[in-house]
Amino acid sequence: MTSNDPSLPTNFIQSIINEDKANNKNEGRVHTRFPPEPNGYLHIGHAKAICLNFGLAAANQGLCNLRFDDTNPSKEDQEYVDSIQNDVKWLGFDWDDRLFYASDYFAQLYEYTLGLIESGAAYVCDLSAQEIREYRGTLTEPGKNSPYRNRSVEENLDLFKRMKAGEYPDGTRVLRAKIDMASPNLNMRDPVLYRILRATHHRTGDQWCIYPMYDYAHPVSDALERITHSICTLEFADHRPLYDWALDKVDYAVDAMGRPQQIEFARLNLTYTVMSKRKLRELVMQGYVNGWDDPRMPTISGLRRRGYTPESIRDFCDRIGVAKRDSMVDIALLEHCIREDLNRNAPRAMAVLRPLRVIIDNFPEGQVEWLEAENNPENPDMGTRLVPFAREIFIEQEDFMENPPKKYFRLSPGVEIRLKSAYIIKCEQVVKDGNGSIVEVHCSYDPESRSGGATSGRKIKGTSHWVAADHSAPAKVRIYEHLFTTENPDGYDGEADYKTQLNPHSEQVLQECRIEPSLAAALPGSRFQFLRQGYFFLDPEESKPGQPVFNRIVSLRDTWAKILKGS
Repeated sequence: MTSNDPSLPTNFIQSIINEDKANNKNEGRVHTRFPPEPNGYLHIGHAKAICLNFGLAAANQGLCNLRFDDTNPSKEDQEYVDSIQNDVKWLGFDWDDRLFYASDYFAQLYEYTLGLIESGAAYVCDLSAQEIREYRGTLTEPGKNSPYRNRSVEENLDLFKRMKAGEYPDGTRVLRAKIDMASPNLNMRDPVLYRILRATHHRTGDQWCIYPMYDYAHPVSDALERITHSICTLEFADHRPLYDWALDKVDYAVDAMGRPQQIEFARLNLTYTVMSKRKLRELVMQGYVNGWDDPRMPTISGLRRRGYTPESIRDFCDRIGVAKRDSMVDIALLEHCIREDLNRNAPRAMAVLRPLRVIIDNFPEGQVEWLEAENNPENPDMGTRLVPFAREIFIEQEDFMENPPKKYFRLSPGVEIRLKSAYIIKCEQVVKDGNGSIVEVHCSYDPESRSGGATSGRKIKGTSHWVAADHSAPAKVRIYEHLFTTENPDGYDGEADYKTQLNPHSEQVLQECRIEPSLAAALPGSRFQFLRQGYFFLDPEESKPGQPVFNRIVSLRDTWAKILKGS
């Protein structure tokens, strides 16, 4: 592709790349990276960054690295490293042999830092973390110089080497950049570059007791990997001067062919969820959800466990595009993307979630009739299947009402409905228990009402799905709603506020469901549309032979499709 290829996406980052290629910047190379911190599981916002970084590299015949910015061992774990790699691959991307870690560069970073100190660009500071915050100043008031700012180069070198040797307790000393305590940008007021931290690193063990800060390790790591376009979210815009400062001061780490350019784009904010990794970790650690892969979570593993497909998530990321301003994306768009995918690709099946027994009195007792049903009307190539029909069937409890209101078009005394892919039945009698609860409904059926029969053309307003009672299988089904009751729980202030918005009905477990026999033989990880109920995923973690567990991915109602149609 050339830089003016019309097939390239027209987002502002691609426009920057087009200009760079036209000017032969970096000799026309495009090299991006996805740089997660391994301190939690990735969420849907990270999916956007993954698709953007790997997608831009692919569209421009470039490369994309996967690099773990593992500079804080107190919060990092190999579990997170493994989950992140799994998520990136599941989304359909591959870093080939370009898997890196910031910890790969710890020795180089240390040597470069000695050079910073020798040039007078960094100093060891003995102020506590609280004192550093107090000396920093505010947005309207300049900061104050640390009393240790004017230490000699020799003293700073000695102290920093002794920090590395483990002579000082955690928190007693840090290495700071010597920039400008009066800078209008708070990030440039002598930021910390290194701190003492005794925590076992998931890769380097106890080899180090000092660790570089993210804002310092990140740009140098980009330079060492010859990254051309360092793409990050908008909250890092104020950090860009520090990014460039680090590259200026460690210029011997920058490849002669060019240097990384930081470009910021708007992060993804999604309604009815939180996108803060800290808050997601709280939900997991404090037991509000059942782990990082809880199907209610916006994590990639949670979406995968719920039944979302990688294709639907990539489609969603394409649709929301790349912007320069933060905005809120309606979760209905994400749901629309999975519906579109599964409407074409998921076979249909019948499952009764809240069963009501129906006895068809004029159907021969002991007889089973196998009826043909289409697997997907949107995809005729998926063929048909056979479903058993018998004298006793189950329908949904909500599909029967003894005293229905007007415009109730389901089963009621003296009223007919059509059974999907089967016959027309009519309610003749209602049987109740001693408490007055309906336990079964007796019906008659019209044997000529099936497709091709003499009365098959009769107009019936109501249609119900069903399963044969003795030929169906038991199943457990989980119905999910939004995890939060408000559109913007992330916007609440304070530690407790966003948790008060948790939806107490976000998970409903139905234990007595009945499914057609074809579903009983389905492979874990399969997806189906349960007629009139939504799209469901056979949970590969909890399902066992004879004990299937289905997660509802999404309902059939598509508000976003209506929005698109209206526009």
